[in-house]
Amino acid sequence: MILFIDTANLKEIEEAAKWGYVKGCTTNPSLIAKEGLTQKEVITKITKLIDGPISAEVTSEEYEGMIEQGKELFAIDPKHIVIKLPMTNAGLKAAQEFKRLGIPTNVTLCFNVAQAVLAMESGATYISPFLGRLDDAGLESMKLISDIMKVKKNYGYDTKIIAASIRNVEHVQTCAIGGADIATIPFAVLSKLITNPLTKDGLEKFRQDAAKTAALSK
Repeated sequence: MILFIDTANLKEIEEAAKWGYVKGCTTNPSLIAKEGLTQKEVITKITKLIDGPISAEVTSEEYEGMIEQGKELFAIDPKHIVIKLPMTNAGLKAAQEFKRLGIPTNVTLCFNVAQAVLAMESGATYISPFLGRLDDAGLESMKLISDIMKVKKNYGYDTKIIAASIRNVEHVQTCAIGGADIATIPFAVLSKLITNPLTKDGLEKFRQDAAKTAALSK
């Protein structure tokens, strides 16, 4: 499973990029708004930090506006930019046009299998099912990932599934087990993936034993 970072914070992206296993970045208007810069400024800076797919979301709700904004965002860095579109009729129509133009897309705010089928049929490069928000509504977010992956396999769709709205390490683990192609993860959760109390205890034991061995060689 490929790991992306879900943020627009440049310091977080710069740090995560050093780890070597973060291969892309997703943003949205809410994340961009926290940075005090324009979307173009933030996305341009991110392209200097991440050598992988970078989702930049349109804000227009109209088809024509989506196409115009998408082309402008894609022009920032055609090698890396993915145009993020909403799960609406206008968004799916835009996904079809961008596919014709050879521009990759990420259809976001997917909450059920039916929506995923529409996005895949519209030629979306990526779909982003939202887990945390489904949990908030008392629904089975983890089952959604496995169900979408089953549909993808059944019909041979090329669309990549990005598990999004991830809240904790357990989400990441179950997404991997469920077969998600990608998980896009907030920095705070990414930072926790490597930690485990048993690992910490084991390292401390090795440290103590290594010190004993070093003392014997003196």
